[in-house]
Amino acid sequence: MNKNILNTGAQNFIQDNLTADIMSVLLKKSKFDGVSTKELAEQITSKKKCKTKLPVWYNTPQIYYPNKLNIEQTSSEATARYKASIVSGNTLVDITGGLGIDSYYFSTKVGRVFHCEIDDDLSQIAKHNFTVLNQKNITTFNTSGLEFLEDSDSKFDWVFADPSRRHKSKGKVTFLEDYTPDITSYFNLLFEKTENVLLKTAPLLDLTAGLKSLKFVKEIHILAVNNEVKELLWVLKHKFTQDPVIKTVHLKKSKTETFSFKKSDEIEAHSIFSKPLKYLYEPNAALLKAGSFKLIGKHFNLFKLHQHTHLYTSNDIIEFPGRRFHIEHSFPYHKASFKKLDLHQANIATRNFPQSVASIRKKHKIKDGGNQYLFFFKNHLQKLQFLQCNKV
Repeated sequence: MNKNILNTGAQNFIQDNLTADIMSVLLKKSKFDGVSTKELAEQITSKKKCKTKLPVWYNTPQIYYPNKLNIEQTSSEATARYKASIVSGNTLVDITGGLGIDSYYFSTKVGRVFHCEIDDDLSQIAKHNFTVLNQKNITTFNTSGLEFLEDSDSKFDWVFADPSRRHKSKGKVTFLEDYTPDITSYFNLLFEKTENVLLKTAPLLDLTAGLKSLKFVKEIHILAVNNEVKELLWVLKHKFTQDPVIKTVHLKKSKTETFSFKKSDEIEAHSIFSKPLKYLYEPNAALLKAGSFKLIGKHFNLFKLHQHTHLYTSNDIIEFPGRRFHIEHSFPYHKASFKKLDLHQANIATRNFPQSVASIRKKHKIKDGGNQYLFFFKNHLQKLQFLQCNKV
């Protein structure tokens, strides 16, 4: 961490050049003692990445920014704020602290937060930024979070872990056992120090595989932002052995969509199938990840189009955690239908359909965009079909 970057001249330069071409910044000679043009460019690039992802950081003077990779890998304020809503109590240890976004929001819900980060530079940056943000109940430690737990004689209300999904030899990994650190190897230590663990994993992790690798799973939170699953959050409660609750959370600009269930609820549910009626429902990304395909229909009193076509229909419009469409026309899938449709631009989606969106566009010469939506799928009679819809 180069503290010369925090001098007024350098800070003004960074602020004044947020819209400048980075190459032009790099080509100029630095006017500031102890600060290179490369460092100035890095601060500008990283700050720009924070504008929508970390608006509090972006809008706070004197924030020090790490390299852009750290910014890309950190939680957004929206997801960090949600994680903080899960925890409570007096103490929490963040054993993989990083830039400290999660620790900052945990500190708004917990009396004292211990931020552990093994990278010296990143630890210094986090400590500086906590001071600038006037968050006084966070203590930083430049050490491995696991070593911090091993050396501590205390018990904590919560331990939070966000292991790296990048392995030194394997590159990007998907199995929990390949994460760094491998949390599955430290259950004895974790539950010696706390009753509650909050674990963040990649959205691609299979839920069944996660349940197999982890112990005492009480809750699984599937967190999506703008219809993209961003995080899987696992709440582990010492000695908990019951059926875990699966919570789907979709953070939208205007509202938050939620739906909770247990795996046993999904197993016991049954789908009722129908031809497309007046309205079409597409579950949000968090629901699709959760796999509660039968229970959705039962809970919302909707018909399903096919066992493996995860689209639903009804004659009356209802509130639903996902997108809703008015069905304008229904067609069997063949060439004559497209001639009759005479449509050259549309948003296209496929569900349980043998062709890709790209091949459909190419074959039928349909450009992307517009206000029309086409859904291609297999219906409950095993026939290929498509719907022309408008968004409700």
